[in-house]
Amino acid sequence: MAGPLKTIALLGATGSIGGSTLDVVARHPDRFRIGALSAHGRVDELLALCERFHPDAAVLADPAGHAALRDGLEARGLRTRALSGPAALDEIAADPANDTVVAAIVGAAGVASTLAAARAGKRLLLANKESVVVAGQLLMQAVREGGATVLPVDSEHNAIYQCLPADGGRRGVRRLLLTASGGPFRGRRREDLAGITPDQACAHPNWVMGRKISVDSATLMNKGLEVIEACHLFGLPAERIEVVVHPQSVVHSLVDYVDGSVLAQLGNPDMRTALAYGLAWPERIDSGVPPLDLAALARFDFERPDLETFPCLALAYRALAAGGGAPAVLNAANEVAVSAFLQGELGFLGIPDLIQACLDALPGGPADSLEQLMDTDAAARRMAHTLVPRMRRR
Repeated sequence: MAGPLKTIALLGATGSIGGSTLDVVARHPDRFRIGALSAHGRVDELLALCERFHPDAAVLADPAGHAALRDGLEARGLRTRALSGPAALDEIAADPANDTVVAAIVGAAGVASTLAAARAGKRLLLANKESVVVAGQLLMQAVREGGATVLPVDSEHNAIYQCLPADGGRRGVRRLLLTASGGPFRGRRREDLAGITPDQACAHPNWVMGRKISVDSATLMNKGLEVIEACHLFGLPAERIEVVVHPQSVVHSLVDYVDGSVLAQLGNPDMRTALAYGLAWPERIDSGVPPLDLAALARFDFERPDLETFPCLALAYRALAAGGGAPAVLNAANEVAVSAFLQGELGFLGIPDLIQACLDALPGGPADSLEQLMDTDAAARRMAHTLVPRMRRR
């Protein structure tokens, strides 16, 4: 029997993770209610969600849409408060009325609100991997000091969470194995990727995702960011975290133990599984995901990643080894490069070239405060924007 209603602040409600979260919530009205919703600038979509879920607050990260949000809520007769700006995101993340926060804002824009939720001791469903990549040490410190519970939503980290010892320890763990689909270009050589278009890069063979994360999957940067994330979330060094390509995307990740046992979490490639696990933990609830038919799958394939064709994964390991602000440089340069690629301003092969150039030029600096990290982030973005025209043809 369900306990008291959990009240959820969903940061990034109009994205793919937001949609999957709301699907799970709608299946369990006796367990969950939406306390707050946020979007970057999609006013009409946010208003439609407010009509359906009646949150206490709705936030636009872009203040330019505040009047349209406020007036739209009033015209619909909704009592939902209209808020806007980055400070409002932090406010609803830390609001005592919301006991659960789903951090699904894409990119570095989601770092501050994720930290606010951690400091406030929330159950934090972490889908914003950049929060850990950019500010991993600060985030884990905030989790400890605030008494928050972090439940990773990335399918790989959620799988590892489920396969680790129930007491949260790491005794007997030899290594973590993160699986990667290989993206839409698995098996191709570097010379085959020169003319890749954004639509080709976003056509993931297994997952339905936003365009930025789809490009990251195509370059394997997504897996590199996940390696950095795993180091912070699970407290293991980089040399004990490996990546293996698994094109079926059914084995979501594995934990290798010193006695020779390897535990894996399997499931259909659908983010609702991880979200339902995080929302209801330690219970399990229906997510709407169909059961896995192993006989229909017939086979699982595994192979090592091709770092020559997809150097972004190696660049992520490099940034992790450098430490300090280097992962922030990596993330910022990648965000600029992917955006330029999606806008037709940079070739697919220019993405890793631009990231490497930024890592070569910027040492990263200290990572002792969010302000320092945001300064590093800004410096890397400036450099990346400067480099885009020079690498346009790559």
